Amino acid sequence: MGPVEGVWHFSYTVSNLERTVAFYRDLLGFEVVHEQEQANPYTDKLVGYEGAHLRVAMLKAGDMVGVSGHILELIEYVSPKGQPINAEPKNTLAAHMALYVRDLPPLYERLKQAGVKFRSFGDGPVAIEAGRNKGGYTCYAQDPDGFVVELVQPPASFW
Repeated sequence: MGPVEGVWHFSYTVSNLERTVAFYRDLLGFEVVHEQEQANPYTDKLVGYEGAHLRVAMLKAGDMVGVSGHILELIEYVSPKGQPINAEPKNTLAAHMALYVRDLPPLYERLKQAGVKFRSFGDGPVAIEAGRNKGGYTCYAQDPDGFVVELVQPPASFW
């Protein structure tokens, strides 16, 4: 085994923790497993900002649970306040998270009715026409800060 033994969690910074937690919890079914505020010397050292004050939520979904008990960490910097970045998928340092679902079309419609914005062209999930996931469906949705969440319905052979 190499020096890395597994995934602890994935994290990204959000502008409004409550709004983003609501998106993942209420629309995508994530479960909040822990919330905390951090404003101490340890946090300053970790993030490299003096006087750092963070609000943090840790979430899990389905079987997506790291050894830490969660897989997604959302952080709002109370201070220092950050600036929005251009998270267009084509830009360097942009990221996205891909989640798999059993039945994408009804989820797509539910998200659309809730006002979720999609990057993908068309009016519905995109049929995967080539590659190892041929026969499935996918789309790029955006969370409240514009972070891309790819939703994938794998082909029937996956299940």
